[in-house]
Amino acid sequence: MNSDRSVEELRSALLGWYAKNRRDLPWRRTRDPYAIWISETMLQQTRVAAVLPYYERFLTRFPDLESLASAPGEEVLARWAGLGYYYRARNLQKAAQSMAEAGRFPGDYETIRTLPGVGDYTAAAVASIAFGLPHAVLDGNVFRVLSRLRADPTDISSAKGRKHFSAIADSLLDREQPGPFNQALMELGATVCLSKNPHCLLCPIAQHCAAKRLGEQSRFPVNRKKQVSVKEERTLFWIERENQVLAWQRPLTERLMPGFWELPEMEQLPGIKPGRVLGAFRHGITIHDYTFSVVQCKPPVAIGCCEWLPLSGLGARPISTIFNKALKVVHKLARSAAAAGLQSR
Repeated sequence: MNSDRSVEELRSALLGWYAKNRRDLPWRRTRDPYAIWISETMLQQTRVAAVLPYYERFLTRFPDLESLASAPGEEVLARWAGLGYYYRARNLQKAAQSMAEAGRFPGDYETIRTLPGVGDYTAAAVASIAFGLPHAVLDGNVFRVLSRLRADPTDISSAKGRKHFSAIADSLLDREQPGPFNQALMELGATVCLSKNPHCLLCPIAQHCAAKRLGEQSRFPVNRKKQVSVKEERTLFWIERENQVLAWQRPLTERLMPGFWELPEMEQLPGIKPGRVLGAFRHGITIHDYTFSVVQCKPPVAIGCCEWLPLSGLGARPISTIFNKALKVVHKLARSAAAAGLQSR
């Protein structure tokens, strides 16, 4: 695919396919840089299906830079709760405050790139989609498509590999339609050029794909960075009294999820006597695979760093995903007990 003609054919086929087959996603119905920036931030390391319920609710509450910039930080975290990677929400508000002070959303790649939490990918996505600027995106889906397209064995986990594929993406970019082209390339990787069992028969650029010609799609992309899963078992204490639950809040100075509420563990209540096990759940964070047991305990005399929170007001507070999963375990047990009681009457 070295000739200009081949590149033009690829661009045309990909854009034609995208126009007919793209998913109808809410952030694709706007050119508002603020709304596109919100969506791209939410989509960092998060699946589209997980983002959809949050996106429009977040924009309803924070429809513009000013509303996000001036909102209480705890409320921003509460609206983000469940999406994970909470540093994204903190960076969103920091960036919104910076832009609100400047009086506008920046219209060039270089300035967008300087915003808190914005990397090369997000800056390129916003610049190309909102402003039509010729900056190629490079994410996991694009890595996969490009490496298969060229049957390229370059390691995508290396700095050299990122630079290498960035140059390829830039060479293929349709500079007259950079936004649609970037989205088409990402959409192809998300829906057709899958990591396992790619749908090559449905691919609009299959005739340009070297990996398909070789029958070696599964070999690409090459990623030599190995991750070892770490398994760990932990215990959460469910301590309830008078429609209140005992919890503790992470310090605002802490890097990991500052301001979020958590259920106590032995570290917060070292003298607690565990009671009956209410249930358990699994939770994954990067390479960590946790199994949490939810254990009911009697209210202690000394509660240390913990506080009593009204159960009815938890929805307005930033509670962690782990806390929320434990809450579901407790609710499920309560429903089961209620159903058993009705059957025994």
